[in-house]
Parts: sequence; C-alpha cells; structure tokens
Amino acid sequence: MDLIEQIWQGSGLHQMEWRQAVMIVIGLGLLYLGIVRKFEPLLLVTIGFGGVLSNIPGVEIATGDGLLHLVYEVGITTGAFPLIIFMGVGAMTDFGPLLANPKTLLLGAAAQFGIFATVIGAVGMTELGWMDFTIQQAAAIGIIGGADGPTAIYVAGQLAPELLGAIAVAAYSYMAMVPIIQPPIMRALTTEKERAIKMEQLREVTKLERVLFPLLLLLLVALLLPSAAPLLGMFCFGNLMRECGVVERLADTTQNALINIVTIFLGLAVGTKLSGDQFLTSSTLGILLLGMVAFAIGTASGVLMAKLMNLVSREPINPLIGAAGVSAVPMAARVANKVGLEANRQNFLLMHAMGPNVAGVIGSAVAAGIMIMLTS
Repeated sequence: MDLIEQIWQGSGLHQMEWRQAVMIVIGLGLLYLGIVRKFEPLLLVTIGFGGVLSNIPGVEIATGDGLLHLVYEVGITTGAFPLIIFMGVGAMTDFGPLLANPKTLLLGAAAQFGIFATVIGAVGMTELGWMDFTIQQAAAIGIIGGADGPTAIYVAGQLAPELLGAIAVAAYSYMAMVPIIQPPIMRALTTEKERAIKMEQLREVTKLERVLFPLLLLLLVALLLPSAAPLLGMFCFGNLMRECGVVERLADTTQNALINIVTIFLGLAVGTKLSGDQFLTSSTLGILLLGMVAFAIGTASGVLMAKLMNLVSREPINPLIGAAGVSAVPMAARVANKVGLEANRQNFLLMHAMGPNVAGVIGSAVAAGIMIMLTS
C-alpha cells in the first residue's frame, strides 16, 4: 500500500495544479491549429508541444539543466535564434517586386503604424489603470502588429522576457490567421471597383540591382539606426547569399536545413514559457487584445496608404496590396491576390503584393530597432 501511495504521490496527476492543466489544454489547442487547421504549423506545432511538455509536473526538461531550458538560454536569451531565422528568411526572399516598383516601400512602411499605435494604446491602458505595462513591455507588445514572429520574439527577449510566451503565441497566432482577419478589413475599406484594379506588369530587375540592394540597405539602416542592424544585417546577408550566385551551397543550407533546425528548437524553447503562472494572467488577455488591434491597424493603414497614393500616382495601385505591408511573408500577399481575384478573375496581384510584403519585413525590423533604441 505504501508503494502504491508513493507511486501516486510521485505521479504527474497528483502534483498537477489547475493552471498546468489549463496550459496543457492550450498547448493541445495550438497543436490542433497547426496540425488540423494548418495555421502556421512550423511554429504552432513546436510551440504547442513545448507548452504541453513543460507543464507536465515533474518534467525537468524546461528548468534547471534541462535541455529545453539550456536551448532557451542559448538561443532566445541571447537573441541568436531569431537572428538566424531572419538570415534564412533573407535567403528565401526575392526583392525583385520591391525593386521593380519602389513605391510599394511606402505601403510596407504605412503598415507599421499599427506597431506604434499599439504602444500608445498599451501606455494609455496603463495610465487608466486597466493594465500595468512598462514602456519596455508596451514596445514589445506593439511589435506583434508587424505580424513578424522572429522580430516579436527578438524584441520581447530584449525588452520584456517575462512576456515572451504570450507575445510569441499572439504573434504567430495572428500570422496564422491572416486569411481570416485581413479580408473583412480589406473589403470594408475598398470598393468593388478598387479591388478590381489591374496593375501593369513589373519590369525585369537586373542581377546588379539584386546584389547591390541588400548591401545598400544594410549600410543605410545600420548607419542611421544601429540598433536595427542585427536583425536587418542577418536578413540582408541571407539575401546576398541568395543573389550573388557564388555561394549556392551556403544559400541552400541557410534556407533549408539551418532554418528548419533552428525553427524546431525556437518553437520548443518558446513553448517552455507557456507556464500557467506567467500565461494565465490579465496581462496576457491584454497582450492578445492589443496584438489583434495592432494587426488590424497595420492592415488598415496599408490599404489606406495605397488609396492615398492613388490620388497622386499616374499608374493605378490596387489598394488590396497595401494589406500585404504586414510582414507575414508570403501569406499576406496570397490573401491580397485571393481577394483581388474575387473582384476580377483576370486580376493577378501576387507579385505586386510581394513588394509591400517584403517592405513590411524591412519595416518591422526598423521599427524593432527604434523600439529597442528608445526604451532600452
């Protein structure tokens, strides 16, 4: 009898608290979204599994000398994993649509307005006594509006590591729900005639332009805003490997094996921060709400900027591509293309939307640098 009692008291069921049980259910929910609904599966599957594993009582893999805790310290605390992922994203990114139509850079910039509006909102909620966010926490939450998971994790790790779990889940959840969140906003802000606008075919971009652009972009941003250089530097390096044509093996490794390995450990490490005592708080609800507002404002800002540009542009711009200014690459561009096809079956906007989509990645990295510089 003593043996049975000893086994029972040592079991996870006996030691489990209600918060851990709730977080295991949330982790299973993330797995459902990733596996069944195919919402951002590369991250939601790994984050969800890490969340389930770390909330099982008695499992020491996410604490002390446990593997996932060590991975978190090495990859997240230092900021290494988000930077490596940015290098991989750069190696997979084609700057051609942006270079062929530089005006779309304004759409990517406009979509970052959601980030700064959310920071103001978080500070305002704190002043009203509804929430209790520091300026560093508000800045980290605001980055969710860029719909850029690695950037959100990087900034949260730098400014508000205690909120990393909630911010990461919010960022990747909203990235995954781009096809659900964006279309209603896009339709509400445009007319049927505007959605049917056909854009001229993009010009051919030379190899010299492709090679010089990441170098010039890095130098310009790094000299003006050094705090953005780590993120944008790795992004530009990955893109340079892709475009220069002399390091195909390195480019292939970066955009395949390396980014896949880091994504696995990044997701598992972030999942370990989904502990009940940190996640099940009123601040988490505030983060999820502010993140949704940030994403909606970013989408709307991009669409409205495109409508404004149409007033002065000789070549018509379909306002739908402004919604792709958030940096959920390439999902936001695909959504813009899909909504455009609904209005005009001959209207193919994918390559046009990739311009502001790529610009959004640059914009979110610059916004992250500004936040870190002003609040650190």
